Order: sequence, then C-alpha cells, then structure tokens
Amino acid sequence: MTTTIDDIRRAAEALKGQVIRTPLAPAARLSEVLGCELYLKLENLQRTGSFKDRGACIRLSSLSPEEAKRGVIAMSAGNHAQGVAYHAQRLGIPATIVMPEFAPFSKVERTRAFGARVVLTGDTLDASAQAARQIAEEEGLTFVHPYDDPDVIAGQGTIGLEIMEDLPEVDTIVVPIGGGGIISGISIAVKDAKPDVRMIGVETELFPSMANALKGRGELPGGSSLADGIAVKNPGKMTQEIISRLVEDIAIVPETMIEIAIHRLVEEQKIVAEGAGAAGVAAILNDPERFAGRKVVTVICGGNIDVRLLSGVLTRGLVRDGRMVRLRIGIVDQPGTLARIADIIGRASANIIEVYHQRLFHDVPAKRADIDVVLETRNSEHVNEIIASLEKNGFPTRVLSAHSGDGV
Repeated sequence: MTTTIDDIRRAAEALKGQVIRTPLAPAARLSEVLGCELYLKLENLQRTGSFKDRGACIRLSSLSPEEAKRGVIAMSAGNHAQGVAYHAQRLGIPATIVMPEFAPFSKVERTRAFGARVVLTGDTLDASAQAARQIAEEEGLTFVHPYDDPDVIAGQGTIGLEIMEDLPEVDTIVVPIGGGGIISGISIAVKDAKPDVRMIGVETELFPSMANALKGRGELPGGSSLADGIAVKNPGKMTQEIISRLVEDIAIVPETMIEIAIHRLVEEQKIVAEGAGAAGVAAILNDPERFAGRKVVTVICGGNIDVRLLSGVLTRGLVRDGRMVRLRIGIVDQPGTLARIADIIGRASANIIEVYHQRLFHDVPAKRADIDVVLETRNSEHVNEIIASLEKNGFPTRVLSAHSGDGV
C-alpha cells in the first residue's frame, strides 16, 4: 500500500481545525547572505513544536473503535512521541510512548504532560523500537510508526499542499530526512502540482542512512548528532521507494554546519529550530552556489531544542564569529597591573565577562603570572585591535582555543 495525492487531499480536509496551518515566511536576511530567495515553512509553530502533529493526527483518526479503546504505542526520541501523545489525549485514546534513554529531558517531560505513559528503554532508536513492538504484542496495542505508514505520510504531505498554495512559483524544496516520512509526503503533493520542482533531502554526516540505502551501501551510521530528530539508522522501506522516484538528491551536511544554521536562524530570522529543524538551512549554507538565484523553500520541521543546548550553541556561535574571545595575557605579578589591563581593554571598547588570574598552575616564573580574560567584542578585527593595544603596552597576548583552552 502506498500514499496517493488523493490520500493527502483527504488528510488536508481532516486536519482542518486539528493542527495549525503554519506560515511560509520569507527569510529576507538569510536570502541576502545566501544569494537565493529563501522561504521557511514554520512547522516548529505546531502545538507540539514539530510537523509530527500532522501524521499522528491522521493515523489516530483512522483507528477502529476497538483499536482506539485498547490504545496505541509509539517509539520516538521526542517529536513523534509528542505528536501521538497530544492527539491521543485529544481523542481520548490511551497512549504508551517508548523513548530511548538518551531522549532529551524536555521532550520526555512534555510527552508525559500530554498524558502518555512513557517507557524509557534502549540505548538506540532501534532498541526502543523493538521494545515498543514487544509491548504492543503483549498488551494488544496498535503500533503507530513514525514514518513508514501511508496515513502518516499522507498527513505530512499536507505540508506540500500548503507550500504550493502559498508559493506556486517555488522551484526548489529542501527537506530533512530521518526515516523519510515528511519528504515522501511533500514530494507526492508537490510533484503532482508542479513536476519540475527540485526536491532535495538532507541528512547528517553521522546518519546518511537513506542515501546509503538508495545507493546500496551497507555502512552502519551512528554517533552523537545535534540533529537527533533525523538520527535514524534504518530508514523506511515505503519511504525509500517514494524518495527514489521523486527526490533529486540528498545533501549530506556536517554537524558543525547544523550548529551554524541553528545560530543563524536565531540571530538572522529570530526563529528557534532544533538540529533536525535547521538541517535544510544547513544544507543551503553548506553549498550556497547550488541554490543561488532560485526560489527555495525549506521546512523548519521542529523547534524542540533543549534550552541549555541552545544556550551552548549560541555562545559557541559568538566565539566562532569573534564576538566572544578568551585571551591569555602575560604580566609581571605586581599591584596595579590588573587595573592597567582593564583600562586598556575598556578604552578599546570591549566588555570583560570573566577574569582568571593564573599564578600556580602554569609554567611561568615566580614573579610573573598569566591573566585569562573572556571578552565580548564586535568581531575578529576588533579582537586583533585589542591584542595590538595590549602588546603595545607591554603585555604579550594570545587567543586561546574556544573549546579546549589551549593556545592556538
């Protein structure tokens, strides 16, 4: 059984009033930087923070009265879990969600808040999936697959209908791939309306699972990915067939580029995206020439990023851009020296965040010391100006690595 355009149209009717018809927002500032006309389909604005609301609602609505009474079970690292739990609560269906032990705390707690029974087990998504199927068999629950299900694909495909309604002149659509449900549904809808639209999928270097499957490669992906929502080892069989027909290419992006994309979305567009949600922007940032001069849509498929992780990503972005820096300054250890350094830095219009006075644990003479200062600065050129001013006044200075604290 496969998903058709008629299935997607019926799903669109069924979803009216059940999920948010999300905006397609022009990304003016990113467009200027990237040289394309970029639009963002903001699925992070759904009730549970991701596109998973759509497919979950359609699948649960298709249950027989007896299946609904017994309840459903799903396996997910977070977004599918919340989508199933939310709509199960709305429809009065008992829900059990199996989540891997590494699932972000925020996603676990939000899933519980929707009234679902949460079972934390498994050190991989595959292990969690096996546990979910075992519980389903033991308790007579209906398993709701996160992507390899025609109803789920139809629900996700309604995004494609909305994109074509809002921007019929689009020529390229970039969609993250985990198991492949969202890009499968969107591709069916978009290609029916406009066959020449280029569909580009996105996977991370750590989890190029669909790309490997399509090329017949047997490599096992894995690792700790910032884009945990698309960190899928085994993509869908149903989705693989659809993607092989309708998707032009799959872009593979490094983890660093996903981190940069999250930062750029917050700073340039004031949009919070999780790693998987920012993967489309990461692909465009990673290869801007490919998209130059085109009308491009990418789906911000989720915004459920842990606040602490987001804080770290944004801080690392400031360091990467030279707007936060750690300097090591050599001094003669005598009264008044620290005040002189602070005065020089202040006159250079930088802001001191932290100061570390290193006397004991560095290989320096007894009458000397190192001062480590963390500064807010304008950019890398400003950092160079500060260093030049310190050295002009007799204070040898070097920039420390943003990550290790070692000199560079």
